[in-house]
Amino acid sequence: MQNAKTKKIVLLAMMAALAYLVMVLIRIPVVMFLKYEPKDVIITIAGFIFGPLEAFIVSALVSLVEMFTVSDTGWIGAVMNLVSTCSFACVAALIYKKKHTLKGAVIGLVAGVVCMVIVMLLWNYLLTPIYMGYPREAVAALLPTVFLPFNLLKGGLNAAITMLLYKPVVITLRKAGLIPPSTSQGTAKSGGKISAGVMVGAAAVLITCILLTLVLAGVL
Repeated sequence: MQNAKTKKIVLLAMMAALAYLVMVLIRIPVVMFLKYEPKDVIITIAGFIFGPLEAFIVSALVSLVEMFTVSDTGWIGAVMNLVSTCSFACVAALIYKKKHTLKGAVIGLVAGVVCMVIVMLLWNYLLTPIYMGYPREAVAALLPTVFLPFNLLKGGLNAAITMLLYKPVVITLRKAGLIPPSTSQGTAKSGGKISAGVMVGAAAVLITCILLTLVLAGVL
């Protein structure tokens, strides 16, 4: 039991470090001051493996370290990062924990995207005027034209990449003995053609979101 707890702590620490590294190395400007960072993918995978509480812990650690290292928005940026990540990763992980099947994963990710978009529209309206110095009326005008499409793109990218990477990552971790074998019958039954179809769908969403991101960034 103690060995299992130690492995869990080590793996969570590794995933937090990886999420931070991904955030530092991959920051893609999309529109205005908004950037896409795929760290939420790592945190969501951690949540799928262990649960929503662990996703929150990893997210809090990454946001805290980011605030004291590379962030230029201080505590407000840390709060926004934490709220954004948790509204996606924790919601997705909670639903997947309750329904540990391929369908549960898809439902969880879609619900996470919807939750994150709604939550971030509210928080952007509340806090963006403070840390960016914009008039609240100007921020309100940007909600449907900038913040809504950005968060939809961010959520779509996170969901698609998570769907594509989760199974290979879990298989690798199980082979390494870092997590125990799956005991879920639902997951085993959800393979085959259904899994292939979902993977193709996730790839299509990923490609679409990448193209839209390039359009918003003015590349295409």
